[in-house]
Amino acid sequence: MNKLPKFYLASQSPRRHELLKRVDIPFEIVKRAEVDESVESSVNPAFFAEKLAINKVKAASIPSDANGFVLGFDTIVYIEEEILGKPKNKEQAFLFLKRLSGSWHSVFTGVAVMRTKDRKVESDVEITKVKFSKMTLSEIELYVNSGEPLDKAGAYGIQELGALLVERIEGCFYNVMGLPLLRLTKVLERFNIKRTILLRRNL
Repeated sequence: MNKLPKFYLASQSPRRHELLKRVDIPFEIVKRAEVDESVESSVNPAFFAEKLAINKVKAASIPSDANGFVLGFDTIVYIEEEILGKPKNKEQAFLFLKRLSGSWHSVFTGVAVMRTKDRKVESDVEITKVKFSKMTLSEIELYVNSGEPLDKAGAYGIQELGALLVERIEGCFYNVMGLPLLRLTKVLERFNIKRTILLRRNL
């Protein structure tokens, strides 16, 4: 494939929109049917994140004449054998952050790409380890009251105020934002969409 194909993004996340725009990958945002994101605490986090990403591309409402690829992602935070999704309210966000305080956790993002012409799906998962600094209860309360944690897996955003809380990171930074760009290029390569196309298309 020598020309950049059409991409449909099955995500409303402003962070994912921002990251794709940063690397100048054009996309059309598409809605999708609701996907069951309930999870048992014992489930394998990598399997869970990847499966949800696959379900999201399959549930995308793409145009009938669509000719391209649907992109889907799902990010979860995993600590002490438990998955932390998006908090339901401020109280749950406070509890999530209290658990993360002073500890290491892992961020898993499932990446799925579906070709529209035959609905073939390729997928993978990225894992990043993150250590939070020790936080006081008042710091946690202030962060929760900022409103930032309420729409984010694990109740924090590393690219915003949450950057003031993270002590160390091992692995892909963009994964913690919700879209591991390098992993996406590796999945796209399975459809013969090579990284050279993404790098040179505007030349």
